[in-house]
Amino acid sequence: MARKPNTTKAERQFQFASWLICVCVCIFIGVAKASDSPFIVNSWSTEQGLPQSSVISVIQTHDGYLWLGTLNGLVRFDGIHFTVFDENNTPGLSSDRIVFLFEGSRTNFWVGTDTGNLILMQNGKSQNFTIAGGGHEGRIVSGCEDSTGGVWFYTANARLARFQNGKMEVMNFNLPSPAICRTITADKSGLIWVGEDWGTFSFLPTNFNPPSLAVNPVFRVQKFDFILASQSGGTWRLADGRVQKWDANHPIKDFGSYPWTNAIATCTCEDQNGNLVVGTLGAGVFWYDANGGCEQISTNQGLSHASVLSLCADQAGNIWAGTDGGGLNRIKRKLFNLPKNLQPWVAQSVASDTKDGLWTTFNASGISYWLTNAVQNFSIGRSSNAWTVLVDSKQRIWAGTRNEGLFQLQADQFVPPSGAEILGPQIFALFEDHDGKIWVGTQNGLANYDGQSWKMFTTRDGLSDNTIRAIAQDTNGDFWIGTEARGLNHFHGGEFISYRTSENGLPGDDISCLLADDENVLWVGTAGHGLARFENGKWTRYSTDDGLASNCINYLFEDVEGNLWIGSNAGLMRIAVKSLNEFADGEANSFFCRVFNEADGLPTRECSSGSQPAVARMTDGNLVFPTTKGLALLNPVELKSNSRPPAIFIESVLVDGREQKTNSLNSIWSELVTVPPGREQLEIDYTALNFSAPNAVRFKYRLEGRDAHWTDAGDTRLARYSNLPPGQYHFHVTAENEDGVWNETGKTLEITVQPQFWQTSSFRVMVVMILGALAVALVRYISTQKLQRQLQSLRQREALEKERSRIARDLHDQLGANLTQVALLGEMAEADKHLPDEIESHAKQISQTARETTRSLDEIVWAVNPANDTLEGLVNYACKYAQEYFALAGLRYRVDASAQLPATPIPPEVRHNAFLAFKESVNNVVKHAQATEAWIRLRLSPENFILEIEDNGRGIPNLDEAQKSSRNGLKNMRKRMEDIRGEFSIAAGANGGTVVRLKIPLIKK
Repeated sequence: MARKPNTTKAERQFQFASWLICVCVCIFIGVAKASDSPFIVNSWSTEQGLPQSSVISVIQTHDGYLWLGTLNGLVRFDGIHFTVFDENNTPGLSSDRIVFLFEGSRTNFWVGTDTGNLILMQNGKSQNFTIAGGGHEGRIVSGCEDSTGGVWFYTANARLARFQNGKMEVMNFNLPSPAICRTITADKSGLIWVGEDWGTFSFLPTNFNPPSLAVNPVFRVQKFDFILASQSGGTWRLADGRVQKWDANHPIKDFGSYPWTNAIATCTCEDQNGNLVVGTLGAGVFWYDANGGCEQISTNQGLSHASVLSLCADQAGNIWAGTDGGGLNRIKRKLFNLPKNLQPWVAQSVASDTKDGLWTTFNASGISYWLTNAVQNFSIGRSSNAWTVLVDSKQRIWAGTRNEGLFQLQADQFVPPSGAEILGPQIFALFEDHDGKIWVGTQNGLANYDGQSWKMFTTRDGLSDNTIRAIAQDTNGDFWIGTEARGLNHFHGGEFISYRTSENGLPGDDISCLLADDENVLWVGTAGHGLARFENGKWTRYSTDDGLASNCINYLFEDVEGNLWIGSNAGLMRIAVKSLNEFADGEANSFFCRVFNEADGLPTRECSSGSQPAVARMTDGNLVFPTTKGLALLNPVELKSNSRPPAIFIESVLVDGREQKTNSLNSIWSELVTVPPGREQLEIDYTALNFSAPNAVRFKYRLEGRDAHWTDAGDTRLARYSNLPPGQYHFHVTAENEDGVWNETGKTLEITVQPQFWQTSSFRVMVVMILGALAVALVRYISTQKLQRQLQSLRQREALEKERSRIARDLHDQLGANLTQVALLGEMAEADKHLPDEIESHAKQISQTARETTRSLDEIVWAVNPANDTLEGLVNYACKYAQEYFALAGLRYRVDASAQLPATPIPPEVRHNAFLAFKESVNNVVKHAQATEAWIRLRLSPENFILEIEDNGRGIPNLDEAQKSSRNGLKNMRKRMEDIRGEFSIAAGANGGTVVRLKIPLIKK
């Protein structure tokens, strides 16, 4: 077998290049087909949160939500997030296999399952119905509502049911099953139409009286595919391979044969304008216009799957297609379109001629001329590196390049014009002034062509820089020239006046584009410092901080509607010139900037930069914008702003991660939420419904009671608050759609943060009362203490006075009397000096009186000395006195007391009175008892001590009289005990004498 010869390296490279070209061509053809489509298709699948990729049913309910039926649950969609309801989280939902959804005018929400159950969700409650005995054959396949509010359901096994006034009525048609077509619809005339494989028939709702039903004549065909009631009256019928619109019994429109050939039509709907949309198995979606023309939207146009199971037109005009395995698709018409057959290359500059032809320069790809979808391509120079193009008032075509200078179209060729070599190789800007003269911005300066010759202006003539990027002429005829890096120049009276960032208030020296409007206002775009406005010497800057999408301004254009169009690397911006002027004049602190991007049909959000002219206006009003992926056409007059404010919902409220409230399927939403005591984190999840541009919705919110101002949340759909103090709060959230329309009402939520028990009013009142009571008690205590101190001071003063009085009395009564006696005895001794016996007697008396005086003085000193204010001091002194006194009297005595006595303090008054009473008792024993023996006893207890003085004398004959005696001795003893709150008693002794008992308190009661 002959072996195939080896290929050379060059051959292998050629084969690889050929393969790569084929791949690129295939990719390009696919991209071109998608870009040629007038529709934008976006898709959502399980990766974005769908529980299952087959969307069997899709509807939009009155509140604006989209609802999807899948085999893994019921799904709610807000344009950003999917919320799944299934058997686990939704009581009343009997199955996760959802195949039918419907909402009537009374906002009753109907859910049909593959197991034949029909669930009515109403006012937070669910009610289950089984129309055809359950099972797959008993599932609901179609439904509608008649003019009286009755809701009709048709099952796969031909059971027809009507729900009205809370009652479900069912009848059986006994038609063969299964059937490919089995549908029901209600037209505006009041007729109910039933579609079957073999045709259709109608009846009036009043004729429905199960089991009887009077129907109109049957319209039979070979193959009937679908019937749909039209918003404008009549019905759309798909039968025998043709698309027709009928009134009651006659076709009024015939749109011809099916464009989907052998594919099966599975679903239909009408768009916002009443045009028919058909979904098929295998051929995608077919969107008709009013004249019967239709556009196919399938996988080549961006549809995620060619088999479509469900269709729905939303309130904004979008078409939603549920596919069999490709998830959910949104189909909407592009705002911008690309000129057909024009390549989607990097378009630098565009200019239109009087024929509505478009001249476009493509970076490194030459120049193309587009006219009525036909394209003619031109090369320019050696490298075809065209950069800018201008069609002047004489319809001459001028083209500048990046490295080969200026060219002009002559005899279908671009050739260098005479004398243009002085311009240099790099041409950035082309401009025609009011007089028809051509101005050129180059790398080497500013050039002017008057029709005969060229003139150059450079830094030698006063320009701030030679690299000219932009040229404009104002209503006064003055020229404004923007340079690449050295600011702006004003050409007036043959002189250049420079404006720089550091000197004149220009926001940046990197001028990228200029526009002088009819009001003599100059608009200046910079390459990185935003937009500037110059009027009457005043500069105003606009940046991303004020609402621009980008600070890189690529080109500027003003339309006939008074809007400024701004090309940037972050999208094409449109701003009302009036709002920019009001911002500059201080009449407004903000302006709205509408940003267009891929979601609106732009091939890319990146607008081209570096060329003048950039934007072209065609005679039919269309504006043509260059982007890095080709041209984009838009007629601003036909541009319809979205005037529908986005509906706002609070989806859930979480406290410390636990859901407190949720916008669930079968719950009644309450605008009240309570935060339990001690919780720290509050999260409010909100959303807004804007299915045309969900990512363009902007939010702001405020928590009244905490926030003084609104919080600009951007596109964030979550508000978080930490450690809210207890109290009442009012949460308010509003939203803005892509065209600046606010939902002024917004959505509110009343929030109650419950206090801890110590933060309650009752606790505060109690604390205030307690503090008040404590304050009163403290004041009273302080006052009482002060009074007690004052009283104690007074008592001390009184005691001191009493002590002083006692001392004075004792000194007077004892010492004074004794000293007086001594004086008298001395005088008597002097008078009897001649009588020795008398003198001796007087001397003895003087000596005795002196001893008594000494003893009295000792008692007084003992009583005064505070060192003796103890029990031990009292007992020791009393026993010492008794010992001395009994010894002088010749009496035997005994002391019965503990050798170690506690150092218990005794007030001086108590000590003094107790001693005197004791002394009186001792004296009575010596003077009156005629005793030979005496006993002294001390008994201690925690509260008092008892001194007993007992003798064996003659006793007291009548003790009762003695107790009541008013004799001074006993009276004084009793009185002294009473003064110190003690007790005095006298009784007969065991030895026949007398016992005197003195009970003296240790603790003051």
